[in-house]
Amino acid sequence: MGGKVVFKAYDPDQLTFLPYKLEELVPSGHPVRIVKQVVDAVDVKPLNRKYKGGGASSFHPRLMLKPLVYGYLTNTYFSRKLEDQAAQNVHFMWLLGMKKPDHNTINRFRSEKLSGVLKQIFSQIVLLLQQEGIVSLKEAVFIDGAKIESAANKYTLVWGKNIKVNKENMKTQLDELWDYAQSIAAEELKDTAPLEYSEINPAKVKETIAKINAALEDKEDVAGKVKQKLNYAKKHWPENLAKYDEQEKLLAGRNSMSKTDPDATFMRMKEDHMLNGQPKPVYNVQISTQPSRALLFCYTQTALPSRI
Repeated sequence: MGGKVVFKAYDPDQLTFLPYKLEELVPSGHPVRIVKQVVDAVDVKPLNRKYKGGGASSFHPRLMLKPLVYGYLTNTYFSRKLEDQAAQNVHFMWLLGMKKPDHNTINRFRSEKLSGVLKQIFSQIVLLLQQEGIVSLKEAVFIDGAKIESAANKYTLVWGKNIKVNKENMKTQLDELWDYAQSIAAEELKDTAPLEYSEINPAKVKETIAKINAALEDKEDVAGKVKQKLNYAKKHWPENLAKYDEQEKLLAGRNSMSKTDPDATFMRMKEDHMLNGQPKPVYNVQISTQPSRALLFCYTQTALPSRI
């Protein structure tokens, strides 16, 4: 027969004479210490410029960056999960100095403050990790991706191809209007160069429409449809071209985006609960890892996901 079973003493209600220090609960060399060291060295001036003076105090941008970087390191992506970790996980609590930004604060920082400066900030983090010997830019890197659905409305879709088609249609119609004007007002348009395709822009279109209107002003046999098209073109085309130019800048080579959330790209999800196969606004998150390193670094081609 075996001896008497003995259990270790256990009393969750027992008080300690001195409380634990969080510092003592985080091992030296732990990845969370490296995250703190790296983020503390990042130049956050681009982020500081996003804050307006006055009003209530804000969490420091370094503090807000730390849970994001360490969250992605530990596969914690969503703002509500990060909020929970800040209140429950010793490593997050130590990293944040016991501060507890809620999920709305995390979302606003991610979608507003990091907008436009994401690559600038995270490229610094990559280089600092390299200096610390955590990553090597010479070693092979394995990349995996995940699509995370945005909260943007799926009916705010903008396609890059549609912008190009609309601009080409505008060029064609403007060329047709020019040819029509020359057919009945050749003298007025003599020695006037037509719009060149390579020069189409709001100012050039506006100038060309003004020339056509001036040439046809005293002509009585101008077709009613032509007058209507010219009036529409004068009112809408320069504005539309300016909008297309801005959208193409936001697309930055992508095929699509959401009007209300330009960082979101329209893609088909692997798991579609509606089972209709429709494209949805998503963030394409890319995660890279080096086989000889335990530390992961997350980088996104668009933006950190702001979904709750």
